[in-house]
Amino acid sequence: MKSTLAAVILSFGAIVTLAHNVNAETAKDGPIVVELFTSQGCYSCPPAEAYLGELSKNPQVVALEFHVDYWDELVYGSAGKWKDVFSQPEFTARQKIYAGNLPKGQAYTPQIVVGGTDFAVGSDRRAVRKLIAKAKENNSLAGVSVLRHSQTELTAKITGTSERAISVWLVRFLKNVTTRVRSGENKGKKLTSH
Repeated sequence: MKSTLAAVILSFGAIVTLAHNVNAETAKDGPIVVELFTSQGCYSCPPAEAYLGELSKNPQVVALEFHVDYWDELVYGSAGKWKDVFSQPEFTARQKIYAGNLPKGQAYTPQIVVGGTDFAVGSDRRAVRKLIAKAKENNSLAGVSVLRHSQTELTAKITGTSERAISVWLVRFLKNVTTRVRSGENKGKKLTSH
């Protein structure tokens, strides 16, 4: 499975994807970060995960899937409960931070956050497309340049103006991993994470 490192500027929605020994830079028209908060234990999530897979093919979108852990202990009748193999408490905490910072913020699955500033039900294609278009119109994206000095050392330079504080997140992610769910709401399904 191919892993990629990405430096994500979530406050502005800018991203840099790093290749081996290549310097990378984003412009103000860089790709939009789309984050899906999901769970293998959520019956409503597979359509949103499939849609995120479609979005991930768009070079103007950086699609990231974060599996929350609050579904891990829920029991679904005789199908029992399912511990999502990708769930992390840090992903749940990330979603709760968004819920606290976004207008009318809530935490639920499947939830998509676009550009770190807006959210929608993850399977609501029309709403997500509107949010992506809105994020592309936003002219406050930060410029980011990343220089890889070695396998273990990177330097990031962020340009732009903002009254808001920003955070730089380095994200390692897997692409297109399939899991067979053996219990819970999605018992018997093969789910692909993007």
